[in-house]
Amino acid sequence: MELIIDNVSKQYRGDVWGLRDFSLQLGPGILGLLGPNGAGKSTVMRIIATITRPTSGTISWNGADIARQPDNLRRVLGYLPQDFGVYPNLNAVEFLTYLAAVKGLDRMQARRRIEELLQLVNLTEAAYRPIGGFSGGMRQRVGIAQALLNDPHLLIVDEPTVGLDPEERARFRNLIADLAGKRIVMLSTHIVSDVEATATSIALIANGRLLRHSLPEELLQAVAGKVWGWLLPSDELTAVRQTHRVVNTIRRPDGAFARIVSDSAPHPNATPLPPSLEDAYLYFVAQRPETTP
Repeated sequence: MELIIDNVSKQYRGDVWGLRDFSLQLGPGILGLLGPNGAGKSTVMRIIATITRPTSGTISWNGADIARQPDNLRRVLGYLPQDFGVYPNLNAVEFLTYLAAVKGLDRMQARRRIEELLQLVNLTEAAYRPIGGFSGGMRQRVGIAQALLNDPHLLIVDEPTVGLDPEERARFRNLIADLAGKRIVMLSTHIVSDVEATATSIALIANGRLLRHSLPEELLQAVAGKVWGWLLPSDELTAVRQTHRVVNTIRRPDGAFARIVSDSAPHPNATPLPPSLEDAYLYFVAQRPETTP
């Protein structure tokens, strides 16, 4: 099972590039596609899902070009887009039954699969309630259920936790982690904690370009020695933010403790700290090209 993205670019009107020379090679596991809003994550997802065609470059699934043979991928694809729409007057069973028919599942197969999936996403008790009355987290769980109807080999989920409360976000992350197995899962997000909790590899993207594709531990190693803690008076914090990349601050009785990502110590009193994935993300995104010419 292999997905190869080879030098894919996407140009929109007005010489606007959503992607430039984007390449990845993926096997089974969870890829966290991590980048700021507008970085090109959704463009990548739509092209892989055969919804949008690239301007240049190719994508192959198990050796077959998906532009020439899209059905080879579509048969084994599960996709949860960022803006997942539902029919609010249908209940979860009705909605999933309709989508199962669209995907070509026979009635008996669909009934068994829907029952399994509603149990998997913890919606059995709400199965016959109208979806219009569901919370955001419940709708997202319906979304992942529809993406899994055909037991996909490639599962794409785009910004799945936006707008969810912390409890729903944690539940969704655990569900995604449990789904990996012998499939490729692509999780697109700008929330570092979502990737940290689930991903077996991470691709950093900004301004339509791939910055780095690494194992999580490799990203941490790359910023070792570049993360600092500095206790300073609170009234100096604004000036420090203008000259250094401050990850976060903690207010203390003796001042503000700033966590800073920098190639060298920001001050003689700064002390090194163990890096986190958020530190690595901010460090590499800061190195990104400002444009995609």
